[in-house]
Amino acid sequence: MTVFLGLGIAGIVLLVLSLVLDGVLEGLFEGAGVLDGLFDGLLSLPVIAGFVSMLGFGGALVLGTTGLGAGPATAVGVCAGAGAGWLTLKLTRALMRDQSAPTPRGDDLVGTSGSVVTAIPADGYGEVLLRLAGQPVKVAARSSAAVARGAEVWVDASLSPTSVTVRPVER
Repeated sequence: MTVFLGLGIAGIVLLVLSLVLDGVLEGLFEGAGVLDGLFDGLLSLPVIAGFVSMLGFGGALVLGTTGLGAGPATAVGVCAGAGAGWLTLKLTRALMRDQSAPTPRGDDLVGTSGSVVTAIPADGYGEVLLRLAGQPVKVAARSSAAVARGAEVWVDASLSPTSVTVRPVER
């Protein structure tokens, strides 16, 4: 039973190490050619950790609760480990496929209206609060004319991802 519990604990330790040291092991073998892609998919550290821990804990459970010997306990542990490894593989692939929305760029702000948060002096910089996809975005703003705090402005051009050229909205 000690061997099975040791395998279970070793699997959990391996899982924690793979989460904490994410990518370090892969970086050690980078450029080796033969080992490229070895730790992706079935041989990824989380999959191996799931297999080893379930092998250990499943075997210990069978050995401790039934009168069966080490052979059947190992067989049950291997089946449980294979199931845990398969589930881990599916979960990590699903998480890796998850795509977030692209990060907004300065060009995405052109044509957006907003309000001045920090007054903009003529040919100087201030700050404006804009709404992009329903989210407030505060960026540096430049204007050829002075614009008072609280005035509504229109974004004419993007200077960088965090700064824009604005003009006051005429009413």
